[in-house]
Amino acid sequence: MSRSAHPAGPRHADVLTEGHYSAPAADLNVLDEKVWSRTVTRDADGALTVGGIAVARLAEEFGTPAYFLDESDFRARCRAWSEAFGPDADVFYAGKAFLSRAIVRWLKEEGLNLDVCSGGELTTALDAGMPAERIAFHGNNKTAAEIERAVEAGVGRIVLDSFQEIVRVAHIARSHGVRQRVQIRVTVGVEAHTHEFIATAHEDQKFGIALADGQAAEAVRRALGLDSLELIGIHSHIGSQIFDMAGFEVSARRVVQLLAEVRDEHGVELPEIDLGGGLGIAYTSDDDPREPHEIAKALSDIVTRECESAGLRTPRISVEPGRAIVGPTAFTLYEVGTIKPLEGLRTYVSVDGGMSDNIRTALYDAEYSVALVSRTSEAEPMLVRVVGKHCESGDIVVKDAFLPADLAPGDLIAVPATGAYCRSMASNYNHALRPPVVAVRDGEARVIVRRETEEDLLRLDVG
Repeated sequence: MSRSAHPAGPRHADVLTEGHYSAPAADLNVLDEKVWSRTVTRDADGALTVGGIAVARLAEEFGTPAYFLDESDFRARCRAWSEAFGPDADVFYAGKAFLSRAIVRWLKEEGLNLDVCSGGELTTALDAGMPAERIAFHGNNKTAAEIERAVEAGVGRIVLDSFQEIVRVAHIARSHGVRQRVQIRVTVGVEAHTHEFIATAHEDQKFGIALADGQAAEAVRRALGLDSLELIGIHSHIGSQIFDMAGFEVSARRVVQLLAEVRDEHGVELPEIDLGGGLGIAYTSDDDPREPHEIAKALSDIVTRECESAGLRTPRISVEPGRAIVGPTAFTLYEVGTIKPLEGLRTYVSVDGGMSDNIRTALYDAEYSVALVSRTSEAEPMLVRVVGKHCESGDIVVKDAFLPADLAPGDLIAVPATGAYCRSMASNYNHALRPPVVAVRDGEARVIVRRETEEDLLRLDVG
């Protein structure tokens, strides 16, 4: 599978045909380092451990299903991104991937900034102590109340997504007597190799202001003419779960062309350019993600080259990794329930979670790995489909994978690379209780987001 093909989905990418699956690994007990977090290993008894704690102990203490997040790995990835881009660039963690107060504190301690896209994310960030000047506020339809909260808090930048929002933010900033720093999000007409629902820079979608027909140039003109706005740069985001850097090259070229137009027309060289996020991670052994230092060099080279060609000073670069930081740091632990062999097809393995804790397979046709983790096995591999307990035939967690043929009810299996979007997009479908997020580090585990209870469900139901 190439870098441009990815299990984000079959549309807008060259992906494997329906029903195709890779051959089983030579040894199902081996854990691929690309897919699992850095402290995951097997102990002497063959059980998976994370942060030095065996999954059986974790399951006994915290129950299943549950997300287990490798805190050491998360912090190491924060540092890797920060070091790769250095002091002359800004790294904003994309909170939509997964956000909690503990995550905010870790980001603050590791020196990263934070990108939020709703009032709830902003509240979480501020409550956990993230300095407002290190927060960027996104969103295609920010409410007046959300903008007012952001301006009052003093967020470092608001990313303007429409002509209406230019006026809205300017009016609120003026009413508070401040000059709000802003960027303009432009859609550059780049078709990223990803699922159409997470491709965000082609023109027929809801985000940003199009470069086409001079719309982005007009947005810049309006923003520069408003005293309550300080336009600091241009923002572009081409999609999610991307491996191929070609899209970023085209995007950077078009954004730099806009910067040159702004200089020529207004005599202003905007000091910043934000290339967004969307860098892919390994969900299966076939995936080949780039390391942060590779990404940093590639993006820096692209922007520098395009600016030199246009006769511009190289602006300060910002990036927004979310999935690339938190995605690989967590796995979801399940207990096996019903096992149904279908002769000539596959075996259905039902677990105690499902689409309520991981909607991505149903929503994006995403691919995942899975492993038996409570023990090792020398049994032959069997083709399985891991499914949940919800009343939907599309309630699939892992579409096609291999597990040992002696798999039995009560075994623990784990799906890696579930740190991004799984808890963020979790639901109460069928009145399921959303699982906890448990941080594990150096032999200690603690809940950072607790499991929902039936009392939580009833508390919202006013009868």
